[in-house]
Amino acid sequence: MAVTIQQIAELAGVSRGTVDRALNHRGRIAPEVEERVWKIADEMGYVVKGRKRAKALVKIGVVTQLARASFMMEINRGIKKAREELAERGVEVLVREVLSVDAGEQLKAMEELVEEGIDGLAVMPVESEAIRMRINELAEEGGIPVVTFNSDIVGIKRSCFVGMDNKKSGRVAAGLLGMLTRGKGKILIITGSFGNPVNNFRVDGFVEELKRTYPELEIAGVQGSFDETEEVQRIIENTMMAVSGISGILVVSGGQAGVGKAFETLKLDRRPYVVIYDQTPKNERALREDTVDFLIDQNGYVQGYRPPNILADMILKGKRPKEEYWYTDIKIMTKYVLP
Repeated sequence: MAVTIQQIAELAGVSRGTVDRALNHRGRIAPEVEERVWKIADEMGYVVKGRKRAKALVKIGVVTQLARASFMMEINRGIKKAREELAERGVEVLVREVLSVDAGEQLKAMEELVEEGIDGLAVMPVESEAIRMRINELAEEGGIPVVTFNSDIVGIKRSCFVGMDNKKSGRVAAGLLGMLTRGKGKILIITGSFGNPVNNFRVDGFVEELKRTYPELEIAGVQGSFDETEEVQRIIENTMMAVSGISGILVVSGGQAGVGKAFETLKLDRRPYVVIYDQTPKNERALREDTVDFLIDQNGYVQGYRPPNILADMILKGKRPKEEYWYTDIKIMTKYVLP
């Protein structure tokens, strides 16, 4: 059933005439009222008369990385929802999924979208000088607004970043393992790729907080797993056989299923405390089975959903983001809060 101006007016607490002026940019109303009307109209899926859904007025490109990683499930769900809703506003969302963190592959995906005539770009940037330069060219010379999400790199002319405060999440993980271990023992840190800024920020925050609050906890090492389950398993098995006193394990990236596999092989009387990232079906199962203790979720759905909408508002309404950093919630989960 089509949304009516009267329905929007009732929710906004204004007259039908005010709604009509707001949606058609006829002025003579307060900016905050116009913003409220547009927000309600967008949420309800209202289509302004004269705007044909079949023909896109605007094209927004989205470039991801690590497309097959489990944490991308929620991000992709958010992108899909944004694509469906924005189609009602005459906005076409074009997605390019990159399987790796290879800068060359990501550049190729960006160029394909530029050739298709995109008006805005949402990207999970790879840490690379080539990516940095190309984003700046698009934003400055091409006039294409850019929003980064999930990952971010310094020195780029993007409009805003949408994602987790990864350094803060690392401090949260340090607090959790510090409390669980009573500040004693050794912590093994497993990251994905050392070139991934998301992983690096999490590790940096963790180490800083550990030194500040739990100085007696030692770092047994920081090892890269390339987000692979088998490599996570190998790292844990080798470290625990070579180093005594491992009381905690932090996995800041993918391949978390390797934790349980390692514990099965080692047949421990008492396993170390474990903190992992991202709410996925496999990680929920690890919580339920007591393979891990805490899961830190980054609200991937919002990370996928919000950037295309921010760009649509910038292009269609000239509405700049209010904040440079749109941090998503840091959600701490145990098996007791799972559905």
